[in-house]
Amino acid sequence: MKGTQPRTPDRTLPRNHAGMYVPPTFAWFPAAIALIVGFVVGCSSPSRKAHTFDPRSTPQAAGFESVAPTNQLDPAWLQPSREPHRLGPGDQLDIELLGGTDGITSTFVGPDGKIYFHLLPGLQVWGLSLPETKALLEKELTRYIRSPQIALTLRAVHSRRVWVMGRVNTPGIYTLNAPMTVIEAISKAGGLFTSRFSGSTEELADLQHSFVMRRGQMLPINLDALIRGGDTSQNIYLEPDDFVYLPSALSSEVYVLGAVAQPRMVAFKNELSLLSAIATARGPAPGAWLKHVAIVRGSLSTPAIAIVDYEAIVHGRETDVRLQPRDIVYIPQSPYSKLDSYARLIVSTFVKAVAANEGGRAVDTTIGSPGVSIPIGQ
Repeated sequence: MKGTQPRTPDRTLPRNHAGMYVPPTFAWFPAAIALIVGFVVGCSSPSRKAHTFDPRSTPQAAGFESVAPTNQLDPAWLQPSREPHRLGPGDQLDIELLGGTDGITSTFVGPDGKIYFHLLPGLQVWGLSLPETKALLEKELTRYIRSPQIALTLRAVHSRRVWVMGRVNTPGIYTLNAPMTVIEAISKAGGLFTSRFSGSTEELADLQHSFVMRRGQMLPINLDALIRGGDTSQNIYLEPDDFVYLPSALSSEVYVLGAVAQPRMVAFKNELSLLSAIATARGPAPGAWLKHVAIVRGSLSTPAIAIVDYEAIVHGRETDVRLQPRDIVYIPQSPYSKLDSYARLIVSTFVKAVAANEGGRAVDTTIGSPGVSIPIGQ
């Protein structure tokens, strides 16, 4: 029999396609089974278009699905912080005991967070504001002086820094001694690197894969819209230890991350395939979930993702996949449940790997050339 969908010509007596009576308890069964199967497949099965990749076609035709960003830019990020400066190691202070004869004493907050002044033992000031530090000094000085009064000035800030790395003229770590936006930080690093031949920055900074990282998470900032499009709504104020990264547009690597033996950057060559890229990373790790291998393509802020069955490709049941420069290949340890969450996990893993490598090279130039080379967990 070809039909499975029950038809009910009479509301009180459900019948099948042959006109036979179906008990009401089981009349819903075929439809419910179809609904459950459709739900499970929609939640956890890879797209069946995923194996029909053609790098010359549109992302949609190639089996990719766009992932809409769910994190919204916090309006507070567009305003300078009103929090008072909190002292930290390296900050320089000028201290003067009013009415005294010693004049101004210059001191630093030590690596242990302490300052030393007059006859006092080391005072712990790490995390204190200037008014709190002044009150502490005056309180401790009452051991030796009657009603002491202190003039306290913050001479230099060295405890608050931001990282500006990648294709800028002077990449490095910069002191955050005043409110600073993303554009101001890039300007402080000498601006985008300019080609000595064309005088242009267009081909040197890959703004689609640029990002700002804060406390281990990528912020939902679109640097392409900010720098190329002039969208000032993306020009947030930076906080201490923020990491701004603008990679080179001249690089043509593919990144292989997740449950592989050696997460790494793979040099792109003509007709680089998924099998070749994963093989270069020494293959999948034991226990990897090979049916949901992901390829992320396009902007980090609005990525497109496709799911492929690596196991089926290895056994010849599906065709191999041709990759594009800057694709991110990710092998999970377990099946995904929500595509957008899976995409954000992959982008977050990529950003953390890049930041770990570039940050390491900023303090130790012997680590190696740019790229993902430090394996990190999922």
